[in-house]
Amino acid sequence: MADFDLIVLGGGPAGYTGAIRAAQLGLNTAIIDKREVLGGTCLNIGCIPSKALLVSSQYVHFAHHEAQHHGLKFDGVQVDLAKLMARKQTVVKQLTQGLEFLMKKNHITRIRGIGQLVAPSKVVVTQPDGSTEEHRGRNVILATGSVPMELPNVTIDRERVVTSDEALSFTEVPAELLVVGAGAIGLELGSVWSRLGSKVTVLEFLPRIAAFLDPDVTQALQKTLEAQGLKFHVETQVTNVALQDKKVLVQAKTKGEQNPEFQADKVLVAVGRKPYLDGAVAKDLGLKLTERGRVAVDEQFRTNLPGLYAIGDIIDGPMLAHKGEEDGIACTEFIAGKSGHLNYNVVPNVIYTHPEVACVGLTEEAAKKNGTQIKIGKFPFVANGRALANDESAGFAKIIADTRTDKLLGSQIIGGNASELIAEIVSIMEFGGSAEDLGRTVHAHPTLSEAVKEAGLAVDNLAFSIPPNPRQ
Repeated sequence: MADFDLIVLGGGPAGYTGAIRAAQLGLNTAIIDKREVLGGTCLNIGCIPSKALLVSSQYVHFAHHEAQHHGLKFDGVQVDLAKLMARKQTVVKQLTQGLEFLMKKNHITRIRGIGQLVAPSKVVVTQPDGSTEEHRGRNVILATGSVPMELPNVTIDRERVVTSDEALSFTEVPAELLVVGAGAIGLELGSVWSRLGSKVTVLEFLPRIAAFLDPDVTQALQKTLEAQGLKFHVETQVTNVALQDKKVLVQAKTKGEQNPEFQADKVLVAVGRKPYLDGAVAKDLGLKLTERGRVAVDEQFRTNLPGLYAIGDIIDGPMLAHKGEEDGIACTEFIAGKSGHLNYNVVPNVIYTHPEVACVGLTEEAAKKNGTQIKIGKFPFVANGRALANDESAGFAKIIADTRTDKLLGSQIIGGNASELIAEIVSIMEFGGSAEDLGRTVHAHPTLSEAVKEAGLAVDNLAFSIPPNPRQ
C-alpha cells in the first residue's frame, strides 16, 4: 500500500491535466487508468484520431474536387487506407508517449488497472492480471469520462452496427454508410468517410442538424455538406435495425408518419455520450448523482463523500475535452488551497467539418427564448480577402451583444479555421469585453480574423466591407 496526497481515477484530458497541475503544486500524486497508455477517449479513440482522419480525407477531397480550380491536375488519385490509418496511429502514439514523459517529468506515479474507491481515501486497483493492490489518497478525484450512448432498440455488434470507436478504424471504405445522429461526431465521421468514397446518409431525430447552433448557421452547414455529397433526413427516428445478408436494414419513422427504410454496409450510431462510472465508487458509499445521472458536485468539485472530487464528463457541463482539462486544473488548485477558476459560460464548442463551425456563449435563439435584448453583427467570408485567396469563402462570423451595454454575449463562426478564430471571442468574453472592443482591435491584413473584427463592427452597422446590417 502506498500513500498519496492525491489519487486520480482516469487518464483522459481531465485526469492527466489535473494530475500534472497537482504535481506542479507539490502534491504527491498518482494516476490510475486501465489503458496501457494515457489519454483516455479523446487522445486514443476520439478527438485526436478523428482530426487526423479529417485532415487526410480533406486532402483526398481537395485532389478530387478542388485542385483543378487552382490549376493543379492529379491523375488516378488513389487512397491507401492502411497507410492513412497508420498515420493516424503515429499521431496518437507520439502524443501518448508525450504524456508518459510528462508523468515522469512531474514525478507522478502511474498505476495501470481499474481503480475503485471502497472507503474514504482508500482505492483498490484491479490490475490487468487480475491481482489487486490498495492505495490511500488524502484526496481522490473521479475523472472516468464517458462512453458512446446507445439506442434502446438498436443492437451494436461493433462490426456492422458501430460506435465512433469502430468508425475511426474501418479497414475498408464502406460503399454505403448510414449515420444516426447529426451532432459533431456524426457530422465529422460522416464527412471523413464521404470524402474517402462512401455514400453517406445522416438521420437526425431533431428538426435540424447540430441543433445547439442557430438555424442560420445549421442551414449554411447543411447546404455545404450536401454539396459535398452527404444526404440528410431530419425529424427521423430510427425504430429498428436488422442485419440482412451483407447489408444492414434500418427502419425509421418521420414526423409525417412515413416509415422510410434505409440500407447500408455500416451503421454508425452517434447519438451522444453518457457518463462512465461503472464500479468507480463502491455502491455502499452512497455517491450522490444528479437527476441526469451525473455526479453531483459543489462549486469546488466536491462530492457528498469526504475527500472525493469529480471532474470532466461525469459532472454537469459540456462533454468536451477542454472543459475537462479546465475542470482538472481548477479542482486540483482548490485541493491545494488555491483559488481555482472556470467559467462555463465561455467554453467554446467546435464541429471540425469543412467548413468548420465554432460557437461560444449565448445563441440568438436562446436569447429570444429567455428575453435577453440583443443586437447582432454578421460578416460573410466571401467579403474577406484572405478567405477568397484561400478558397474558403463559404460561411460567416456572427457576433451577439447586449443591446444596452454592448457586452459580448456569444458568437458563432462557420468558415475556414473557425476553431482557431473562436479563441479571440472567448478571450474578450472572459474579460467582459464588448463588441466595440472586438471591432476596434487591430487585426492583421489579410487574415480570416478580419471577418470576426468586421462582425464586431457590424453589430452597430459600422462594418467596412459590406452594406449596413438590415436587421439592426
